[in-house]
Amino acid sequence: MKPTQLIAKFINHQAPFIEKTIELFELGNTIPFIARYRKEVTGHLDEEQLRTIQKEYLRIQALEARRQAILSSIEEQQKLTPNLEKAIRSVETMTALEDLYQPFRKKRKTRADKARELGLLPLAEFILAQPSQDREAQAWVSRMRSTFDGDDEQMWKGARDILAERISDHPEVRGQVRTKAMKWSRIRCEKVKNAEDEKGLFRTYYEFENQVSRIRPHQILAIDRGESEKILKVKVETQERDWYQVIQYFFPARRTSKLKNHLEMAIEDAANRLLLPAISRDVRKHLTEVAQEHAVQVFAKNLEGLLLQPPLKGMCVLGIDPAFRTGCKMAAIDANGNLLGVDTIYPHAPQNQKKAALESLEKWVTRHNVSLIAIGNGTASRETERLVADFIKSSPKKDLRYVIVNEAGASVYSASPLARQEFPDLDVSIRGAVSIARRIQDPLAELVKIDPKSIGVGMYQHDLNQKKLEESLSHVVESVVNRVGVQLNTASASLLQFVSGIGPKLARDIEHYRTQHKCFQSREELKKIKGLGAKAFEQAAGFLRIRHGNNPLDASAIHPECYAAAQKIMDLTGLSMSDSVEEKKEKLKPLLHDNDKETLARSLGVGVPTLMDIINQIIQPGRDPREDIEGPVLRSDVIELKDLKPGMVLDGTVRNVVDFGAFIDVGVKQDGLLHRSKVPAGVQLVPGMVVQISILEVDLTRQRISFDWT
Repeated sequence: MKPTQLIAKFINHQAPFIEKTIELFELGNTIPFIARYRKEVTGHLDEEQLRTIQKEYLRIQALEARRQAILSSIEEQQKLTPNLEKAIRSVETMTALEDLYQPFRKKRKTRADKARELGLLPLAEFILAQPSQDREAQAWVSRMRSTFDGDDEQMWKGARDILAERISDHPEVRGQVRTKAMKWSRIRCEKVKNAEDEKGLFRTYYEFENQVSRIRPHQILAIDRGESEKILKVKVETQERDWYQVIQYFFPARRTSKLKNHLEMAIEDAANRLLLPAISRDVRKHLTEVAQEHAVQVFAKNLEGLLLQPPLKGMCVLGIDPAFRTGCKMAAIDANGNLLGVDTIYPHAPQNQKKAALESLEKWVTRHNVSLIAIGNGTASRETERLVADFIKSSPKKDLRYVIVNEAGASVYSASPLARQEFPDLDVSIRGAVSIARRIQDPLAELVKIDPKSIGVGMYQHDLNQKKLEESLSHVVESVVNRVGVQLNTASASLLQFVSGIGPKLARDIEHYRTQHKCFQSREELKKIKGLGAKAFEQAAGFLRIRHGNNPLDASAIHPECYAAAQKIMDLTGLSMSDSVEEKKEKLKPLLHDNDKETLARSLGVGVPTLMDIINQIIQPGRDPREDIEGPVLRSDVIELKDLKPGMVLDGTVRNVVDFGAFIDVGVKQDGLLHRSKVPAGVQLVPGMVVQISILEVDLTRQRISFDWT
């Protein structure tokens, strides 16, 4: 079956679309560009499907390369038979391919190799034949004794070693036993004697047993970490019935044979010494790979939720990075993210300058008309929150609110070369306050400056395959940036580098050009930048927005290649980009009947999906998808843990989502847990999401809160 047919079957899509999609990849098109502007070519595939196709295509290419290498290796050994070649060419997975290659793989000298060198292969073959005639067996064995330089026990043991290796290397035996083990084997854990686990992190697994097909990804990751820290001893056990029947089918021991016991001893040895340890490693490897893949997906989903948090437009924000001894660093940011000024207050111990701190807050709020105070959630956060809440109560500014901001990664940004470049004259801690303020203003624009792995979502981050994690998180950032779109005249190079077709170098060149010329007047002006050729322009232009430029269409997500079609639509309906949304909808209504859409699309030289995208962008040019998401919970007073009572209904912000539930911030210092069993079917929780929940239980001693869905 052709690769495109295999992929089409895998994702349930038509093969011709897959072929055209792969051609687009090979021509250097990016996934965001293909998903947005080549819908007719791909059959309307989304980004996730496109990444699956890309991944599967690379997997098939790797499989084919390995297949050819194996065929060459076996041919060099002069052991490639027509049936074996046919089998190798027909398998569709790397595991099945490696099983076929197992008997021909170059290994260190084995017990079976030594036995073959001693001339015991004929005896092994004779045992395998299971002769039923006693005289024949005795005569044959007598002839072997006369030629073998050793005692009987060595002779029989050597023959059994040959059989054990043959049984273990048999492709179908390995494949079928592995399949049964993946489903029915059990994983058992116990605590290593005298191992130290001071915090009891792995107590759940001191005496743990479960069927491998039922164990959850987070349990596997915990077990793997416990084993790596030498706290847990782990083993996979496959029941005898799950391997013995398989081996007996391919290597049957006959009851009537005098050599039956030797074959059964070889089977037992093959299973316990060679086959089952290899299968156990395969099972553990598979469980870990699945668990890690799941964990990476959780990270990616959580990161996407954080990046898609809606910006708070038109607000001047005062960011506070709390601390005790070194003081709370403050930074005032205007509505466009520009730094207005910085200060440090010392309201907490040891200085306890609360009065002076309140006066400073009053000065900054009044001077810059601050409407929101953003407080980092690190050390002294709770005490600073109380200070700010007291200040808001006494402030004449009635619309003043505060919000607690997850500052994970702020310190990483503060010490980065980028932060030094942006604010060379500011102390590292002050840069943290700037980051906190900007993070609530426009989460996407600020979070792209931080390594996604430092943002603090998901679980077992350091145990995961770092390359796969980094690749997945990079895809998420790229996807979100292009979905939202980027304002060409205000975006930082950190944001621009994730735009389709640009990258870090072109992003810096764009920023440099903008600095020299003050602003871009049109998308076409991008072509003046050295190194930004036709391909890069094609990939990037639709995702870059220019407000108040020479062409109103530059503020939309309409690609320049479709400007003529968009203009024709406006000419046909008599509308302009300056019309109101209601006026546009009214004028476009006659074009939106099914028959008219098909006819119009053909006349414009586009497909119906592209036509509808053009129309939607004419109606609401450059609409930010984050506008559909509820903003953060803004507060004016402090809630403490002791204030919470079972049954209370509160709005909370999802901070992190893991396998067993979601951690939610309701304004107290400790996040509470909404167990996954309480989340209604079909509801997908992501960080930054605002939900309404009720208090189920409060444990003041252990500082724990559990929630229920309302």
